Amino acid sequence: MNKKICVYAIAKNEMKFVERWYNSVKEADYVCVLDTGSTDGTYEKLQELGIITKQKKYDFFRFDTARNDSMKLIPTDAEICVCVDLDEFFNQGWSKILKENWKEDTLRARYRYTWNFNPDGTEGIVFMSEKIHKNGYFKWEHPVHEILVPIKNTNLKTIDLYNLQLNHKADSTKSRSNYLPLLELSVQEKPFDDRNVHYLGREYMFHGEYEKAIETLKYHLSLQTATWKDERCASLRYIARCYGYLNNQIEQEKYLMFALLEADHIREPYYELGVLYYNKKEYLKSAIFFNEMFKIKERYLNYISDPVCWSGLPYDYLSLCYYELKDYDKAIQNVNYALLFNNNERLLNNREYFIKMKNQIKKETVLPTFLQQKNSTNL
Repeated sequence: MNKKICVYAIAKNEMKFVERWYNSVKEADYVCVLDTGSTDGTYEKLQELGIITKQKKYDFFRFDTARNDSMKLIPTDAEICVCVDLDEFFNQGWSKILKENWKEDTLRARYRYTWNFNPDGTEGIVFMSEKIHKNGYFKWEHPVHEILVPIKNTNLKTIDLYNLQLNHKADSTKSRSNYLPLLELSVQEKPFDDRNVHYLGREYMFHGEYEKAIETLKYHLSLQTATWKDERCASLRYIARCYGYLNNQIEQEKYLMFALLEADHIREPYYELGVLYYNKKEYLKSAIFFNEMFKIKERYLNYISDPVCWSGLPYDYLSLCYYELKDYDKAIQNVNYALLFNNNERLLNNREYFIKMKNQIKKETVLPTFLQQKNSTNL
């Protein structure tokens, strides 16, 4: 078994990322890139670096077609294929980890993937990705949000490599406007594919097409194959958000409750209910849901996991709830937790004010009349 690794990718106008990407993937035995029509010097830079590269322009672009074409550049003696986009980069030493763990019966590998980073540099959405596979056993499918599907019946296994880390830092200026029509095409081609129906509903929500989003997400929930509770919960939460954007709080609250019933093992529905009740000034209800949320200690590594639920913001909300409920001790406790995540001026000012209110209450505390009389009698 040769265990030769080939990194392959598609690229278009990625000049700002080429150097960073290449420095992270050059541990591989081969590096291949299909350029799909760059005009910013990306293609020439790839050639300069000695990367196996070819340029192919498409009259109608779809990701699965381009990725399948990029696989044609992979040398036949490469055993392990690793798909890495140019706005992604590995932590150093990844190829050693991969080769040490790849066995004769390995079909593909899952690895830890940080999809985005928060403004303070901490990780945002993190999940296990699986774009490492055995050569000749897979093809790409779907116009967008494409996935690897097997082309051979096999009992070969998938391995999990939690210490193999890939990072994603995207170009925020780059347009993703083609995603919506490609998702619509994907669902037209495979109307019973629950994964892409869910993605399409979410995309409609992102584009502000709330009625379409609600209809599509309800369709997702009706599919017999839509059985993953976390994703079903997400569809219900997105429906609730859309109703919120449409100023229908009754339906918003109802669908958030449905989301909680669907998946009470994850933080997201508790968080969104906590925020809803806070905005409605129902502070006791809000505090109950935030406290229930904090009882969940395990964060699942999937794309559904919302990093805000694991940030300081829920503690911030809870501190404000307790302030409104005049429980200043708990308000102080929770703003202190929030400050562990983000030591900003607003939170510091809130804590100072909560302490002031607590001290003021102490000074104003007066014994009930019957106790005052009893004490007077005792004297």
